[in-house]
Amino acid sequence: MSFYGYEAAPENIRELYEKLLSCWSRETCAPRMRADWSPENPTLGQCSITSFIVQDLLGGEVYGIPLPGGGAHCFNEVDGFRFDLTSEQFGNKKLDYVNVIKQRREDHFADPDKYARYLLLKEKLLGMLREKPVF
Repeated sequence: MSFYGYEAAPENIRELYEKLLSCWSRETCAPRMRADWSPENPTLGQCSITSFIVQDLLGGEVYGIPLPGGGAHCFNEVDGFRFDLTSEQFGNKKLDYVNVIKQRREDHFADPDKYARYLLLKEKLLGMLREKPVF
């Protein structure tokens, strides 16, 4: 498995991705995608909550790729390095990481379910990081 930006990613981002693989679950997946979530596609429906947790840990910005039918697929940029820890959910589909829109957590977390999923994923990840820090 790998993500957009994997080849150039610093080791701590690769390790963070490895930790997240154990944290993503059906209950952290976006409700509209839960029926399709599986351990074989763990990044499905995890983009915004993952991106804001990465921002919490590493700083930087969260950007969104506009999707057909509305909404955006979120990813991170930290110190000029763009990476998308949840890009695998799209399989071989190429995403446009150039024409993007800056995302605001206030907009995303106005949805109480999304905020609850963010807190759950963050709790799981921080528990793993306490056991073996990557930063």
